[in-house]
Amino acid sequence: MRLIFAGTPEFARVALEALVTAGHDVVLVMTQPDRPAGRGMRLQASPVKLFALQHKIPVVQPRSLRRDGNFPEDALQAGAAIAQANADAMVVAAYGLILPQWVLDVPRLGCLNIHASLLPRWRGAAPIHRALEAGDPVTGVTIMQMDAGLDTGDMLLAEKIPIESTDTGVTLHDKLANLGGRLIVRALEEASCDALVAVAQPSHGITYAHKVEKHEAMLDWSLPAAVLERRVRAFDPFPGALARIGEENVKIWQAQSLTGSALNHPPGEVLAVGPSGIDVATGEGVLRLTQLQRAGGRRLEAADFLRGFALLPGQILASG
Repeated sequence: MRLIFAGTPEFARVALEALVTAGHDVVLVMTQPDRPAGRGMRLQASPVKLFALQHKIPVVQPRSLRRDGNFPEDALQAGAAIAQANADAMVVAAYGLILPQWVLDVPRLGCLNIHASLLPRWRGAAPIHRALEAGDPVTGVTIMQMDAGLDTGDMLLAEKIPIESTDTGVTLHDKLANLGGRLIVRALEEASCDALVAVAQPSHGITYAHKVEKHEAMLDWSLPAAVLERRVRAFDPFPGALARIGEENVKIWQAQSLTGSALNHPPGEVLAVGPSGIDVATGEGVLRLTQLQRAGGRRLEAADFLRGFALLPGQILASG
């Protein structure tokens, strides 16, 4: 098929590569404008743009697709490119811009979205983070026929995978990205022979995966240890869970919820310090911090971290 692809991060790049490998003719890529990143805050292209340039696929980077918005010239330029592409379908994955109705109406088969959850659970911007944080036992990918709502379109294909107790935002992202690439290729194969069946999303079980904000990173010791342990895994790599230890904000990359009781200790009290980790009382149970990182440093196992950081039982850690 002739395709337009709209996406920005690594999750989307994996899907774009799958489409190109499968032999589809991707005639246009739409992605977010280059953003400043890194210590030097230099403009960096998105993973999708880099892939497109490597494969000589034309790229447009509108700041908005609203013709009545702040950047109408961007919408007009993108509209001309979309019309000229004469695509059978547009594939969308973590693009970052809302597609207005005029975009949805252009491709012959409409716009197909790769969404990293089992809809209608976790509609919205951060389905991978929120599924991990909530302790969901399973998640998956849904291929959806886009409409003007927020992830409300009919479901075309879906496949679930288990969430392992060791999964982090990194590992679950990679599993779902690969699954999304495989499912969108299958969806287009079925669409080519009119075998896709659209199913309306259920009206029950709807949840929203709100964007993860930096202020959520600070661990709140009044919460149960099991909740905090899931949050540590969900926030790897972004924004990274934080603990206030002494005068420093320290990132917590790995933690373990223990079954021991901390009823006689206030949340945030350091109960034990040793090579296996730093045990902290929580609102319910004990959280053992096992991999930590000081600002400007690197990730260290607890034993290595404690060689350069004085910490004693009885110390109280501030809560977020």
